[in-house]
This record gives sequence, C-alpha cells and structure tokens, in this order.
Amino acid sequence: MIYQTAQDWRDAPHKRVLFYGMSGLGKTHLSNMLRDAGDWFHYSIDYRIGTRYMGELIADNAKAHAMKVPFLRNLLMTDSIYIGSNITFENLSPVSTYLGKPGDPDKGGLPIDEYRVRQEQFRRAEVNALMDTGHFIERAGRLYGYPHFVCDTGGSICEWVDGDDPDDPILTELSSHCLLIGLKGDEAHRQELIRRFDRAPKPMCYQPEFLAGAWAEYLSENNVKEGDVEPDHFIRWTYARALAHRAPRYAAMEKWGITLDHDEVAQVTTADGFEALVARALERSG
Repeated sequence: MIYQTAQDWRDAPHKRVLFYGMSGLGKTHLSNMLRDAGDWFHYSIDYRIGTRYMGELIADNAKAHAMKVPFLRNLLMTDSIYIGSNITFENLSPVSTYLGKPGDPDKGGLPIDEYRVRQEQFRRAEVNALMDTGHFIERAGRLYGYPHFVCDTGGSICEWVDGDDPDDPILTELSSHCLLIGLKGDEAHRQELIRRFDRAPKPMCYQPEFLAGAWAEYLSENNVKEGDVEPDHFIRWTYARALAHRAPRYAAMEKWGITLDHDEVAQVTTADGFEALVARALERSG
C-alpha cells in the first residue's frame, strides 16, 4: 500500500484513493462528495469507458438504428444531423444501453453472439480505463493543480483481476498509484441490492465463463430457446448469482488495501470526515 500507516496517510500532501465494490454501496457518493470539496480530482472509470473507449461504438449503434428510419437516413447521409451520446458523470445510461441484454429481439434483447461481442468490448474498455489511472493522476496535478485524486471504479472490476495473484498486472498498477479501498455491505445490504435491481434491472458485464454457465443453466431450467429468452427475466435471474460469484473475488482484493463498511461510509459528509475514516481503517489494518 502507498500509505503503510495512518500517519503516512495524514501526512501525505497528495492523497490518492480508488474505490471498488458492488454497485449501491457508496462509491459514487463518496467520489462526488470529495469532488465537491474542491481539491479532489474525480476520475470515473465508467465515464472514461463511455467517452474514450466506447464512444464511437455507442454513437454508431444509435446511427444504425436511425438508418432504419427513411427520414433520418436521408438526413444522416447528407450530414444534415449529428448523432452522439450525451454522457455525463450523472448519466451513464448510453453505456448500459449499448451493452444491452440477451434474448428475444422483439423484447429489446440482443442475439447472444452479439451480446458476447459487446461484453468483450466492455471488458477491454474497462481494463484500458483502469490502466489509465496513473495518467490521470499526473494530468490532474499538472494541468489542473489538484492535490488529491479519487478513482471511482465500476462494479465489474473484480471480474478482470485476481486478488490472490501477487503479480496481477491491473492490481499491481493501481496499487502503485492509489490506496485501494473496498466498500463492503452485509447480508441486509445484499438483499436490498437484489430488491433494487428487481425493480429496475440494468445491463451488467460478466466474466465470460460465468456468463456461459448462467446462460446454459437458464435455458435448461426454463426450457427456452435462445431467441425466446425474456431479457429482463434473464438478468433478474442472474443478478443474485452474479453477486455470489463476485463476493469471493472482491474478498480476494482486500489484501491489496483497506475496507470500509457501508454503514461507516453512510455517515461521512465531508472530506475531512472521509480522511479521518481512512486513518482509522489504516490503524485497524496495521
């Protein structure tokens, strides 16, 4: 860890942290709070994915749909209109919309082969965005003069790293620049995440092996063909399994940094309060 003790952290003129954990546990809440404090640069992995690494794919997908409409096709072919995604830190839906859900096209689903292609595109984009962290730390200081830095990762980071491998290339790179902070919830939080997802299911990115197993099991259990899968039903059915699959992968990442409980995070309202919380966690880990 780049801060071995609480005193190292308190004395550091440049504080650099990275948040990871399941969606809904406070990563973006903390990141926004620190950014609003004025001297923290907020690097959003999902925003970087949607702008730098998947922006063209997202725009081309929208254009492909527009080209099916004669009126819009004519305007596009004559360069009379422009189509692009309006991604912001608060609105990352163009990324999830492009990622999509597998199943019946008449119900908004994607053929499974196309879905797998998009999953792989997202995996590459997320890995690249994570590996850009060091560049943005340097850029934030050189260009804007920010002394502190927070990296806000997506929920699927655990799919692409192996926390049990001391030479994991992604974790080695990230931990050389930032204090890795895992956000943890208890079983009540897990059940709330499942209930929240059930009310509003949204696309996710899965490890290929996990997706292959879940897809085959779903088809068999529901006695349904690939083209007849109800997209929302599949991702609802998969969500709790995905959480269970990710839990040990997140746990393996914990040795690379520190952890904070969701209840602790929920009480933090200022940058000073956050810095004190991290100091206490470092004392615990020491």
